[in-house]
Amino acid sequence: MAGAGLEARATAGRETGSTGRERTGATQSLPLQWNEPIQSHLNRGFILFLLFLESTSTMAEPAIPTPPARVLSGMRPTGKLHLGNYMGALANWVRLQDQYECYFFIADWHALTTDYADPSQIAPNSIEVMLDYLAAGLDSEKSVLFLQSKVLEHAELALLLGMSTPLGWLERVPSYKEMQENLTGKDLTTYGFLGYPVLMASDILLYQADFVPVGQDQQAHVELTREVARRFNQFYRPPVRSEADMLPALEGKVVLPEPKVLLTPSPKLPGTDGRKMSKSYGNTILMSDPEPVVRQKLKTMVTDPARIRRTDPGDPDKCPVGDLHKVFSTPETMAKVYEGCRSAGIGCIECKGWAADSLMKVLQPIQDRRAQFTEPRVIEILEDGSRRARARAEQTMIEVRAAMQMTLATEKERVSK
Repeated sequence: MAGAGLEARATAGRETGSTGRERTGATQSLPLQWNEPIQSHLNRGFILFLLFLESTSTMAEPAIPTPPARVLSGMRPTGKLHLGNYMGALANWVRLQDQYECYFFIADWHALTTDYADPSQIAPNSIEVMLDYLAAGLDSEKSVLFLQSKVLEHAELALLLGMSTPLGWLERVPSYKEMQENLTGKDLTTYGFLGYPVLMASDILLYQADFVPVGQDQQAHVELTREVARRFNQFYRPPVRSEADMLPALEGKVVLPEPKVLLTPSPKLPGTDGRKMSKSYGNTILMSDPEPVVRQKLKTMVTDPARIRRTDPGDPDKCPVGDLHKVFSTPETMAKVYEGCRSAGIGCIECKGWAADSLMKVLQPIQDRRAQFTEPRVIEILEDGSRRARARAEQTMIEVRAAMQMTLATEKERVSK
């Protein structure tokens, strides 16, 4: 194409006189032998330009980083936490905060479902629980640590979800009858206690959590939350955006995604009486117990019932102290425990001493971290975390209200600002 144009201009510039000799016009054309190299250069340049355009049009778009999945969990503030709380939840949470966007809270409203008659200890217990959160290694820079009652959207969503949750779903929750049987000294025939699974569902769904870290025995709670979310999404669809609608475009989006179970390791950890470690049984070893208290509690711990006398052989696999060794002791200590117990070469007191040594290797760093936090600092962390949690919770509630068509024009205007 470029060569043809050049040759046409060269021809147009030539004129022939009466003598037959060639004359040139105002612009002298280049001889033909000069036109050919220029044409070749222009052709190559045009081809390179086309190749450049093709390479830029097919260049891969820069990858948009995928945000980490969101995780949420919490605990009731029943006082200082024990080893069962640490191994069953906290130790796992500490690992999760480096992999996920984490929200960990203190469920003080949940404590009211059983302690409504005397709520005076809920606030101080909340401070103790947050101290144990921080002592275990939770970091307010990595995770959102907050107090449930400081985020009023929990109550709003629980109210709305309760409107469509069937009564039968609540009555078949396994812990409903179990807690009534265990807490015989309290009247639990209350609306609040029956409806606590709805409040629990709102805790999770309010943050549109992807995962809920639980042990094997707690999956039923998450499954109920999934059913509550499914029912809500069947009744309420996101609105279609119109020009006059100031709310975010939600068409085709599920407002309350169903969370998934994130199974976390939850080793068997017996209390001092051999039953599951629990405050209601009075058999706990606290994360904050000083070493003399830990050793004293272990001295009273039940052992293999077959070891009646010092000379009787035992079996660590049938002994609650053996279960502690399996969680906290090194393989070398475990080898000594199995050899000494089965041959009656060691007594139970010596075995318990080894268990105390192993426990303190875990507890001492935790207690050292706990001592670094003051109550004013804990309150500051809770206030900041609750502020961050409210901001995220309100995003969900805007979508919930819109899906339920309970958003007034004034609120649409406020949201648009």
